[in-house]
Amino acid sequence: MASKNKKNKTDEKPLKKSFTLEEIQEKDPYDQPEYYFNRELSWLDFNYRVIDEANDLDNPFLEQLNFLAIGSSNLDEFFMVRVAGVYDQYLAGVEISENKTYMSPKELLDEIQKSNQRNITEQYRRYHELTYYLSNYNYEIKRIATLNEAELASVKDYFDNMILPTLSPIGIDAYKAFPHLINKALNIMVVLEKNGKSFHALVPIPPLLDRYKILTATNQRTLVFTEDIIAHFIDSMFKGYEVVEAFPFRITRNADFNIREEGASDLLVLIEDYVKQRRNGMAIRLEIDTSYGLAVDSPTINFLSDVLELEKTNVYLINGPLDLTYLFDLIDLLRDKHPELSYKPFEPYLNPKHLGLELFDSIKEQDLFFHHPYDSFQPVVSLIESAANDPKTIAIKQTLYRVSKNSPIIAALKRAADNGKEVTVLVELKARFDEENNVFWARELEEAGCHVLYGISDLKTHSKISLVIKKEDDRIQQYVHLGTGNYNEKTARLYTDMGIMSVDPALTEDASKFFNYLSGYSQRPEYKHLHVSPFEIRDSLLDYIDEEIGYQKEFGNGRIVAKMNSLTDKTIIKKLYEASQVGVQIDLIIRGICCLKPGVEGLSETIRVRSIVGRLLEHSRVYYFNRNNENHLFLSSADMMTRNMTQRVEIEFPILDKQIEDNIVDILKMQLEDTLKARVLQSNGLYERPNRETVKLNSQEAMIKDAQARSAQLNQEIEEKQEQRTVKEGWFARILRRFQ
Repeated sequence: MASKNKKNKTDEKPLKKSFTLEEIQEKDPYDQPEYYFNRELSWLDFNYRVIDEANDLDNPFLEQLNFLAIGSSNLDEFFMVRVAGVYDQYLAGVEISENKTYMSPKELLDEIQKSNQRNITEQYRRYHELTYYLSNYNYEIKRIATLNEAELASVKDYFDNMILPTLSPIGIDAYKAFPHLINKALNIMVVLEKNGKSFHALVPIPPLLDRYKILTATNQRTLVFTEDIIAHFIDSMFKGYEVVEAFPFRITRNADFNIREEGASDLLVLIEDYVKQRRNGMAIRLEIDTSYGLAVDSPTINFLSDVLELEKTNVYLINGPLDLTYLFDLIDLLRDKHPELSYKPFEPYLNPKHLGLELFDSIKEQDLFFHHPYDSFQPVVSLIESAANDPKTIAIKQTLYRVSKNSPIIAALKRAADNGKEVTVLVELKARFDEENNVFWARELEEAGCHVLYGISDLKTHSKISLVIKKEDDRIQQYVHLGTGNYNEKTARLYTDMGIMSVDPALTEDASKFFNYLSGYSQRPEYKHLHVSPFEIRDSLLDYIDEEIGYQKEFGNGRIVAKMNSLTDKTIIKKLYEASQVGVQIDLIIRGICCLKPGVEGLSETIRVRSIVGRLLEHSRVYYFNRNNENHLFLSSADMMTRNMTQRVEIEFPILDKQIEDNIVDILKMQLEDTLKARVLQSNGLYERPNRETVKLNSQEAMIKDAQARSAQLNQEIEEKQEQRTVKEGWFARILRRFQ
């Protein structure tokens, strides 16, 4: 067992100006910029892999479009948070942006612009290709200039009656300041002329307007964008002026604000104020649709960037409709009529014994393992629902980070409180972009009589844990659920996550200590099995890597497999380099960001990194250490990221059941053999497809088939038992008739 009382390691922050790169490198030979990938640039490489899935013809047509939409949605958040942070550093005059590649904020912003422009070019190239084929399915996207007379008349009527009354044109001059524009909303920029003078105006497009108008003729449906309609008829709003230019643009605002909790008398009110502040953040990105005949050297572009106080690196000229997230709605329209154009739906494996009160009997028989979405999330929901209704239940304790809009778990917790159970819920109010939703649920739970906690000051509680306490046979029995993903039944159908349910006394005792620590005043407890960050998870991982280094030196069998969303923590990366240099074999399955450079001679030759981007979002965190062939396997809510190690309350928990451990090891092996959805990271930063000539394996589809096979086998067993029961009942009936 790794030691638990190490001195907390220093958090990683932007370097102070007083330090020079040479001084740092003298102290640590691993502090060489060429040994690392930059976090932001690595994320952009990840988003490129998402966009590239639109080129995979093995993905159904609508799923290819979906990956383009996901790429746009991802990018919005990236700019609002990550790029915003770098831009703040640039404006503050920080010399070194981060502690791995040591780029200045200006250098990093330039590189972000180059990488993202590459992504956007590929995204829109594929977008235009795919939308061309919409006509095969009776849909077509048209520019308003290409409409026939009847279509144009229909659009004109729609504009006059449904759009024009909602618009508020805004002139810009010395007496009319540039308005505050809504984050991510579309606007029309207008350049006017009159009597030889030039004027600027804006037409904000209300976000509640439909993004497009659908024109129906026989079986064909034609989509015309709302911004195209407004731009075409915009002269009707500026009588007496000549419209010289009219084009859509969109801004993205900084959402990266620190919440100052110290001295706050009401955290709920503080969070609500924070959300309002974020809506008014500084502009961080300007996107302009140049397909309206706008010249790339148009002075209007400079006018917009100047008035928004943006550098050229944050201005993107795009040849196509802005904000491709509109595709989500279009995909839903098409899916209703053409379900064959999407992934074939599958039903997760669900054992009836893992529902209702029978679930608790199953947990007492043995630890239960769930690999969502291949295994149904319903048992996790049922754990809380059944406990809420069971008279034996005394208390329920749970952490909530992100939940669905109509969460059945929230409903069950409220019902439990109404039934007189002691309900303690930690709702993390600082879950980024879910703050409003979580404030709402916090108030709802409080009104229902639950004890609601808001976490620990200046830390986010990202742990996924539930504890049910019952009185059974005159004794207290505790049931714990620990997982890698959120208590959200919606995302549990799209994200791969793992979890266990157990009555192991050491685990349930640790769970009880964890909740008492969050709810009361006490020193950090000593846990038997759990590792809890801040810092403790990092310490444990470093200890286990050190153990593998020792085993490699003594037995030559050092082996590490780690699966996570992102790897950014420099302290852990250095330790992995150290392990590689003595020959420890290391396989990393990292969906998103990876700051480690694999395969570098003399540094990381035994480290291999792969990313799996496919139908499902790989979200589980698994840490495996060979430990001289004894195996040591953990699941966690935490990635190997500095924020997870030092700025969040996270849980890492061991797998104690040998059968479950073997199951998870088999899953890791399968993902390491994936050739269809995996991409392997090279030391030059490029991701390449594995060799598909000998083996063609899509690990996600293989696990879907396995879930279906398990379901079929279970159904067969249930049918056989039913037949046996029927035969037995018939036999007893015949015997009974004889005696009658």
